Amino acid sequence: MDERKDRSADRGGASASEQLKARSRAAFNEQAATYDEGMQGSHARALYPYILEEAKRSLAGVCTPHVLDVGCGTGALSEQLLAALPDCRLTGIDLSSAMVERARIRLAARAEVIEGDAERLPFRDESFDLVVCNDSFHHYPDPDRAAFQMWRVLHRGGTLVMGDTWQPAPARSIMNAWMPFAHEGDVRIYSEAELRSILGTWFQHVDWRRIGTTACLVTACK
Repeated sequence: MDERKDRSADRGGASASEQLKARSRAAFNEQAATYDEGMQGSHARALYPYILEEAKRSLAGVCTPHVLDVGCGTGALSEQLLAALPDCRLTGIDLSSAMVERARIRLAARAEVIEGDAERLPFRDESFDLVVCNDSFHHYPDPDRAAFQMWRVLHRGGTLVMGDTWQPAPARSIMNAWMPFAHEGDVRIYSEAELRSILGTWFQHVDWRRIGTTACLVTACK
């Protein structure tokens, strides 16, 4: 990605980035067996209806759309996307091998599930009509690179639908100060302005809205 400075250096360089990813991978490998029913997956589950609503809206009139679920976890959201969009071709990708294993069992032949990195998506340019990313973006050490990758793999006119954690400024500052010491690989909770700036570098239109007291939903059009 030549067009934008790689911010991983600002966060301690490649080794620090890989350490954060290793923490995320280990945490989600451990959580995979209970994620769909336990408290650790409750925040992500609460966002499913909003992701599905925006996904259906963005793909209205698109025949056999190709959908990418970035940070697909156990495949629970992917399964709901397949039910809501029965003509779609769906691909999921996740950093955690245990999550990928569970997603492959759940989705079987209905979708392709790949173990991989959101900052290095292994897909050709303009491969997808829709990219969804739910409760995963705050784990990415280089959000600019991840945003670029999701923009790159979308068809022109395609849409990114992203749900993520959110907090008001005082709580966000406290949590962001604490995150470097956490074991889950969380990187940063972003403000509305920060997400608009990160995504707005690539996407033509970015819409942000608050969901409840601890989440946000973002749609961005290429």
